Amino acid sequence: MKNLLFIIIILLGCQWSFAQPRTGSMLIKNGTVLTITKGTLENTDVLVERGKITRIGKNIAAPAGVPIIDATGQYVMPGIIDAHSHIAIDAVNEATNPVTSEVWVGDALDPLDVSIYRALAGGCTSSHAMHGSANAIGGECETIKHRWGTYNPEDLRMQGAPRTIKFALGENPMRVHGEGRSIVPRTRMGVEFVIRKAFTEGKNYMEAWAKYNREKATNPNALPPQYDRRLETMADILKGDIIIHCHSYRADEIYMLLNVCKDFGVKKVCFQHVNEGFKVAPELAEFGAGASVFADWWAYKFEVYYSTAYNAAILVKNGVVTSINSDSGDYIRHLYHQAAKTQRYGGLTDEESLALITINPAKQLGIENRVGSIEVGKDADIVIFNAHPLSIYAVPQKTIVDGVVYFDISKDADDVRLDVNPTEAFPAYYEELQLNHYRCMQGAFELLFGWMTERE
Repeated sequence: MKNLLFIIIILLGCQWSFAQPRTGSMLIKNGTVLTITKGTLENTDVLVERGKITRIGKNIAAPAGVPIIDATGQYVMPGIIDAHSHIAIDAVNEATNPVTSEVWVGDALDPLDVSIYRALAGGCTSSHAMHGSANAIGGECETIKHRWGTYNPEDLRMQGAPRTIKFALGENPMRVHGEGRSIVPRTRMGVEFVIRKAFTEGKNYMEAWAKYNREKATNPNALPPQYDRRLETMADILKGDIIIHCHSYRADEIYMLLNVCKDFGVKKVCFQHVNEGFKVAPELAEFGAGASVFADWWAYKFEVYYSTAYNAAILVKNGVVTSINSDSGDYIRHLYHQAAKTQRYGGLTDEESLALITINPAKQLGIENRVGSIEVGKDADIVIFNAHPLSIYAVPQKTIVDGVVYFDISKDADDVRLDVNPTEAFPAYYEELQLNHYRCMQGAFELLFGWMTERE
């Protein structure tokens, strides 16, 4: 039995080792480094070792075997982060119930989605793959890194990123579940009822399990509550283990959810789209809620007729942690252009504008200790531009994730890789990885065969 357990552990270890994303080392020389959090550093080097930023300064010598990238005359900044995206997932809406907190888009990641590569071409290194807005409470989302060139969905996951979940207010859940049906929500007040009911059920579920855990200490025959994944997720939100990201437009509904969260002690919430956020900016700031907005996109349906291109700037000036997102496989390539619009509409500084697509979305996703700025100890997610990224003439030259160059404009194919095989980018790496995996599996099966022979 012990031998069988040992073999199972080896097999699991082989699978785990096969799923590990690779890291790289490099020295980026003589660039204008836009750190985001620690100012702009002229003619500065950035040393990356095994996927982490280890040194920032001038005249850094490259360790033996570490390749050098000459960034003279170019701009080096943290990889862009999109806090609202639907790329790299093979499903968006589980529209079967107003509450589907039991599902998780991480079960449907699609590493072959060419939008990942196109996002890299726009300097975007991470994104928040979100459930859709068909439900008042949808499924959990997944924070991913754009590690293009893999067949394995596990390679996309940002290991250790906090859990997040999608909520939605307004027309979308009303339209999907209300019209012509007897089930709520059919109105905006019905949406609030659905959310309050789900929180209440989650609270009761949490308390039932707490009571059981207390009882079983003295009563081995204590009966546990019936397990319910949906309610367990709601309980985890109440515990603070999951960050709410809520599709929203109207100020009245945004304020409504703030009150609901206060009533249930929920503190982690970021509003998405939040087109009328400028109306309730002080209230958002006081609560500590985030706002992930469009730069100048509205009026595409009735409840979004009232907005302004000054929305992001007003939120920032009121102290709200604000980001600009894409919600689009196209806009995700142009987030640096979208951020620049806040200088035309609101007069934000370079640092404030760039924070909208770097450190601020990182904060909203709970990953600011890993990415979002160029600092020693952080992941080497970096993009190099030929001009200042807020210039209309700026074009990403290289996009780096974990110290690995995943996009290089000098090597980009004219066909934007519509038909590319993901393994073509790194053939030697894949051959070695697959060979090692094969050897590991072969050894495990030989052990298993030997054990079975002994049993006979």
